[in-house]
Amino acid sequence: MENKNRLFYASCFALITTAFSFSIRAGILAQLGRELNFTGEQLGFINSMWFLGFPLSMLVGGLVYHTVGPKKIMQFAFFAHTVGILLTIFATSYLGLLVSTFLIGLGNGCTEAACNPMIADSYEGVEMSSKLNRFHMWFPGGIVIGALISKFMTDGHFAWKVQIAVILLPTIAYAVLFFGQAFPKSKDMEANSLVANFKAMLSPMFLFMFVCMSLTAISEFGPQQWSGLILSKSGAQPMLILALVTGLMAVARFFGGSMVAKFDQTGVLLGSSILGTVGVYLLSTQTGSMAYAAAVIYAGGIAYFWPNMIGFIADKIPKSGAIGMSVIGAVGMFSTSIWQPIIGRWIDGDKATAAAKGLTGDNLELVAGQATLHTMVIFPAILVVLFTILLFWVKKNKANQSTSTGAKSPAYAHS
Repeated sequence: MENKNRLFYASCFALITTAFSFSIRAGILAQLGRELNFTGEQLGFINSMWFLGFPLSMLVGGLVYHTVGPKKIMQFAFFAHTVGILLTIFATSYLGLLVSTFLIGLGNGCTEAACNPMIADSYEGVEMSSKLNRFHMWFPGGIVIGALISKFMTDGHFAWKVQIAVILLPTIAYAVLFFGQAFPKSKDMEANSLVANFKAMLSPMFLFMFVCMSLTAISEFGPQQWSGLILSKSGAQPMLILALVTGLMAVARFFGGSMVAKFDQTGVLLGSSILGTVGVYLLSTQTGSMAYAAAVIYAGGIAYFWPNMIGFIADKIPKSGAIGMSVIGAVGMFSTSIWQPIIGRWIDGDKATAAAKGLTGDNLELVAGQATLHTMVIFPAILVVLFTILLFWVKKNKANQSTSTGAKSPAYAHS
């Protein structure tokens, strides 16, 4: 018998595993670079493996979701997470870390591919939006916990390998909770048809959201993943900044269902892009205690991006099915994967520019970090324009539907 609440809690622990692999890795980047003598670009490529494995398994998981089911996808997620974590612990080379990080990314992508449609099939309407927001609450929530664990262990001079081992705890927890459970069937039988899925995914609105997702993801993951290096000399504690941002994101997502009910996903996404732009700009200009204030605004901006991009697809383009949700998530992670080494090169280049001006030590690190963050402002700034267009587009579709004499449509798939 299906126990949708137990499945939901298991999904949350699986996402906490993803979050730990994100925040703890961000916390050990500097230590990893020093011990193994990696450049910023090399660290960027290691980061990119996490973001590359993620979308690949999301795409495959979305394609086979209705064939093999979420249970088998999560079994593979457990395998990939466990093996990837163990290989990371015992890695001694650049290549070894690339492979192990890629495996962890595969496990993370399987979690998204299985759990998003499973939750959408388990709940209805506003409750579905609320559960998706609360599920995705545990990504920033897990990052908070992981960031604080990483800071405590780093301050306590724990080896980075010991920090990576902590990721095994939520991995084991979700495996136990999923064990022996029945999983829900799809609510929309047409969503089981790949032909219908791909037809919906070729609609103008889906393709538009495809572009938007590439920018929302890097707006969220770019500044966060590099916080340890970029903010190291800002006068603020980078891992506390990360914990503050993600903690506020978790709280915001807990109330995400209410925000969507009041403003719809479109209004929420537009407001988020405006706050995100202001937040990244302030992070690039503020130091000391004001960096924490900037982080609060940034958190308010990016909190609703990911769950409401997924929720928009589930609510407005449901015939795209599990593969539609997976593709949207995958493009976000794939985009982030592409940008990671580029951001690493920005950091290296900004350091070289600062050094050429005669800056050294902490001043060099501060100026270079702020310059890199300033470049990242362009990502959410473009989204302000795109989500303004989306807001009017959705309103126009709703107005057209209200005057139509046809049957009530659940989607804008053919807009």
